[in-house]
Amino acid sequence: MTPFFIALQFLTTFPIQLKTMPSPQQNGQSLLFYPVVGLLIGAILLAIATFLHSLPIILLASILLCTWIWLTGGLHLDGLADTADAWVGGFGDKERTLTIMKDPSCGPIGVLSLVIICLLKWSAIYVLLQQKMPLALFIFPVLGRIAPLILFLTTPYVRKNGLGSALTEFIPKKSAIFLIIICLIFPVIFSWICIFSSLIFIFSLYYLRYKFMQRISGITGDTVGASIEILETVTLFCFVILSFYF
Repeated sequence: MTPFFIALQFLTTFPIQLKTMPSPQQNGQSLLFYPVVGLLIGAILLAIATFLHSLPIILLASILLCTWIWLTGGLHLDGLADTADAWVGGFGDKERTLTIMKDPSCGPIGVLSLVIICLLKWSAIYVLLQQKMPLALFIFPVLGRIAPLILFLTTPYVRKNGLGSALTEFIPKKSAIFLIIICLIFPVIFSWICIFSSLIFIFSLYYLRYKFMQRISGITGDTVGASIEILETVTLFCFVILSFYF
């Protein structure tokens, strides 16, 4: 269970303490449990939505968004802000982009990206509750957390001495591919509209990967975190829009 606890410790604010330093192999295996952590986050959100269903929708949507952010410790939002600052401030230069990404301070573009992503996610959650489809909350944290698995499998990690280098080297590739396929099929059990959500996820991830390769020739921890936030929001937002047409 050590790889699972590594994933839980890294991706959430749960008070997990490992008794020993994990091996590189265990760190690589932990990526297989990222979707499981996503499923756990989705289950908590669904439980809150079910238990507090009598509250006004606007209040419940705010509680769910704040809980979603709290459960992850804002880790992925931090990556999004750093990536947004670097993308605009880097002026198309790889080294400048990577340098800005390492700067812990958050610039105006980073703040703006956080406002936009939270606004889109909150409004999508609001409509999801209004349409009485809270069960769909299971889907999007899972889809968001298979993005790191796909990116680490298919994309070079730019920082040679970073944690991502070890993760890339020790991912169980056959198990990872099987898990990715299962996770992309998984949403269909909730609604056939989710087929479109999976397709939107694939195309959005492909586009993000293309931009990462174009600008910095690979990925970093920040771009992976940004991918999780962007893909969660895009798939959730598109699902809600499609629900009005199908």
